[in-house]
Amino acid sequence: EVQLVESGGGLVQAGGSLRLSCAASGFTFDDYAIGWFRQAPGKEREGVSCIHSRHGVTYYEDSVKGRFTITSDNATNTVYLEMNSLEPEDTAVYHCAGSRYCGPYYHTTVDYWGQGTQVTVSS
Repeated sequence: EVQLVESGGGLVQAGGSLRLSCAASGFTFDDYAIGWFRQAPGKEREGVSCIHSRHGVTYYEDSVKGRFTITSDNATNTVYLEMNSLEPEDTAVYHCAGSRYCGPYYHTTVDYWGQGTQVTVSS
């Protein structure tokens, strides 16, 4: 059974930091990129970042470049999203996903989704 389990969300003040985790199981971790998406209330889901550890590729949307860092621990099949300098606009449910590609169009090749973790940034 494929599972993607997010954790690490919470409430933080603007300017603060959070680290999200995505634990993957049930599929060959190295075959997939792991991406992060977010969806704010009343808005469409948008991409945040992805990593393909086998290919050594990372990708960031412009809105998070320089503030967020994505890393992968292949020993534990876990991907982390370090989020710094958080802004109220970052408030959303964050989902991780298994995608066959990491790059500007990684949202089009997602096969697996996690349930999400809430991130709330207060002003």
